[in-house]
Amino acid sequence: MKSKGLLGSAPLSDRLLSVFVYVFVLFVMIITLYPFLNVLALSFNDSVDSVRGGITIFPRDLTWENYKVIFSFSGLITGFKISVLRTVAGTVVGLISASMLAFTLSRPDFQGRKFVSIFLALTMYVSGGLIPVYFLIRDLNMMGTFAVYILPGLVSAFNVFVIRSFMDGIPYALQESAKLDGANDFTIYWRIILPMAKPALATIALFLAVGQWNSWFDTYLYNGSADHLTTLQFELMKVLQSTTTGNNVDIHNTNMTQMMSTVSPESVKMAITIVVTVPILLVYPFLQRYFVKGMTLGAVKG
Repeated sequence: MKSKGLLGSAPLSDRLLSVFVYVFVLFVMIITLYPFLNVLALSFNDSVDSVRGGITIFPRDLTWENYKVIFSFSGLITGFKISVLRTVAGTVVGLISASMLAFTLSRPDFQGRKFVSIFLALTMYVSGGLIPVYFLIRDLNMMGTFAVYILPGLVSAFNVFVIRSFMDGIPYALQESAKLDGANDFTIYWRIILPMAKPALATIALFLAVGQWNSWFDTYLYNGSADHLTTLQFELMKVLQSTTTGNNVDIHNTNMTQMMSTVSPESVKMAITIVVTVPILLVYPFLQRYFVKGMTLGAVKG
């Protein structure tokens, strides 16, 4: 018996629906990828030529000048190291803190779970404001320290609720069985709950990593004068300001003025977008298989 194709034996309406779905998904993929490919092409295209327009997904006049301008600024290497360090440290510490609190709130034998949950929920709607937070950071002597990147955002109510919702779906009988075998609360949390909550943890880890990597305003507020604690995004923001206003501070290359005359702020902006996007984009493939499951299962439970 000859084997038919995937849709060969299906009714005509089902085949038409499948074709429509494939075409629609292909269309969505194209309109999703095109802006990024266009930015990539513009970042590698000559600035003067880019003014003419008409650039699609391939550079018309290939050049590296836009990236040479960016990487000729001092502090970029230090900023990259600090950004990577704060992303890794902030993600790990934030994930452990949120998962510990979520585990506690998911326990039905925890008497204060309702009060703590309401308290956390209030923080999602009410905040102290920028100026009080600034004074708090100053009074805690965290100005000019690496801790200002980690401690203020140590616990996020949203992250806690997502992880707790996922943990609520794990049968409590597993914890009771582990207690009968002599396991304490930390052993249950570390060896039973965390491995089963990988989808939710991967989802929150992605949120934390992207947030830490993209953050620059806290550097501007608290560590703007600490060159050894600068971040990549803050340095690239200064590069963009320099190309826009012509302010050539922090440039250690004597030929920098001549180089900047050959590029436009718009081309440098495109190159900055690529430099900032690509490193964090490499993290997605490692977490993608958990991401959808973590968002759906963790979000639908009350």
